[in-house]
Amino acid sequence: MATRALTGNVEDLFSLAGLFAVAFVAATILPAQSEAALVGLLVLGKQSPVLLVVVATIGNVLGSVVNWLLGGWIENYRHRRWFPVSEQALDRATGWYRRWGRWSLLLSWAPVGGDALTVAAGVLREPFWSFLLLVIIAKAGRYILLVLVTMEFL
Repeated sequence: MATRALTGNVEDLFSLAGLFAVAFVAATILPAQSEAALVGLLVLGKQSPVLLVVVATIGNVLGSVVNWLLGGWIENYRHRRWFPVSEQALDRATGWYRRWGRWSLLLSWAPVGGDALTVAAGVLREPFWSFLLLVIIAKAGRYILLVLVTMEFL
């Protein structure tokens, strides 16, 4: 009985670590589907939806923080092939950012352009605390909405 409980806890830990990793990667330049991972774990029903939202949000926000840091540090290298966002996407995001300011970070959840906005925030030296607050609101809001739709509350 104790072995089964321990195995269940280890599986839960691995699934949460996997969700965190996928959410982190999804916020960077690498392709990943954190939404699919979250919905899959919700459907399994082994963890609290609140815990899943918190883990996914933390992972996704930390990935965005990496983008912000990269934007501030390597803007001088934006013309290099290895730069994490295409020149066109960064120019478009920077234009949005200049037009709408920090409030454009509320779109950082978007699958297309959201990551570029977080890089643009770093390039344009958005203060970290305002960046962090707006990105948390955007990312958590997306995951909460996804949970509500998946669990048929909406």
